[in-house]
This record gives sequence, structure tokens and C-alpha cells, in this order.
Amino acid sequence: MSAPSPNNLVAALSIAGSDSGGAAGIQADLLTFIACGVYGTTAITALTAQNHVGISAVQASPAAFVRAQIDQVLAYYPVRAIKIGMLLNREIIETVAEFVASPHQLPVVVDPVMISSSGAMLLEPSALQIFTQQLLPNAALITPNFDEAAVLLGGKPESTPIAMEHAAIALARQFGTAVLLKGGHFPLEPVLDVLAGPEGVRTRLSSPRVNNVDTHGGGCRLAAAITAYLALGYGLVDAVERGHAHLQSVFAAPQTIKGRPILRQGQPGGS
Repeated sequence: MSAPSPNNLVAALSIAGSDSGGAAGIQADLLTFIACGVYGTTAITALTAQNHVGISAVQASPAAFVRAQIDQVLAYYPVRAIKIGMLLNREIIETVAEFVASPHQLPVVVDPVMISSSGAMLLEPSALQIFTQQLLPNAALITPNFDEAAVLLGGKPESTPIAMEHAAIALARQFGTAVLLKGGHFPLEPVLDVLAGPEGVRTRLSSPRVNNVDTHGGGCRLAAAITAYLALGYGLVDAVERGHAHLQSVFAAPQTIKGRPILRQGQPGGS
């Protein structure tokens, strides 16, 4: 399909937490929306004090304020797709789940942020049930990694391509929606991502494993890129494939801080 005219504003909304280090969360989503040609809007669910090494503090937004941000964005901007990241607590999840269940007719991509790459818990245990029962079944796509899939399935999948496919299909049937099971945390070479629906596997995406680069924020960028392409009107499989390709381009062009290669804030050339 042809891209929309650059003069016709297409917007996406990220409902997620803020990363003070700028690599993940709201900041990564906005960078990705811009890189993919979509206007970025936000509803901030929490503030985090973090960098590439870890998280030292988290402060949740009041649930009513999260909803106020969503309402103000949707009242003005032509939002065509929504990405949901860290929600943190029961009150915020209930508020966002209520909105997602409303007849807004926008595709919703849920990155089920539960555990940070440094091991910090980003979803309160008491909120897990409402997260899985009220929010995930209303998503158009869920993008769990290995650790998140283990939580949702109640046990760790085996680290084989067939087991990954079975796990992705099991999750899709559990929640009645499409699931992109990300393979970065699986010890497979090349890395395998599996997109499945309740009916079975829809596509498989493989890529070389990225070594010696801190990929913190990569999951956020993948979900945000998929959301951006959904906002631009691409179908789900096409959006996932384009989002995957975008992430590989980010992995291929890191920048360095304190001798540590990290994901670049924007692609070379200003995108």
C-alpha cells in the first residue's frame, strides 16, 4: 500500500511509563512513532528513576489523571492506533481496561510490561489478574517476551522453535487475540519471533542475535513500530513485519555511552 500524504496527520497514542534514561517507555515510543512517520501522543502512567543499569524508584500517576490524558488526546488528535506499556497497579489497569473495552474501534497493541531487563518488577502482583482478564482479551495484539510468556502461561516454554510456536498459539487461544511471542530471551540462533492467532501461526520472523549491544528499550520500540504501522493503515501481519524490520535497523546502528553500545535515539540521517 502507498503511504499517506505527509500533510495528512496520522497519530498514535502511547499509554506507558516514562524512562528518565530516555531508552524505553514513553520516550522510546515517541522516537519510534516519529521514525515511522506518525505523530506521537502520550498518556503517562508512571515516572521511573532509571538508566541503562537499573531502576531505583517508580512513582505511579493517579488513575483518573491517566484517563484525563487519554480523553484529551483523543478529543483533538487523529489517533489511529494505541500502544500500551507499563501500567504498574490495579487502579491504572482498571481505568485503561475500561477505556480499551469501550467502543473506540482503534487497534490496541499491548506490550505486557511486567519485568524490566534489569529484573525490576513493573507490575504489582495484585494487579495481574485484572490485567489478564480485563485488558489482554481486548487487545488486537499482545507482544510478550520469554519471561512475560512464562508468567501468562504459568510456566516457562521450552526453548525450541516448535515449543515457541505452541506457546504463541496457546497464549492466542487463552486471550482470544493475536500474540507476537518475542524470541530475544530464548537461547536460539537465529532469534525467532512468532506471530500467532487462535487459529495457528501467522508468520515467523528470524534475525541474527545482537551481541555486545545493550538492547534496553528494544521491546518498547518493536511494539511502538507495529502500532505506528497499524495507525498508517497496514494490516496486522504487514505491520508486524515492518515493525520487526524497523527494530533490526535500530539494532544495526547503535551509539556508545561510557564505552557501552546502546540503541540510538533516532536513526542516522536524522530520522
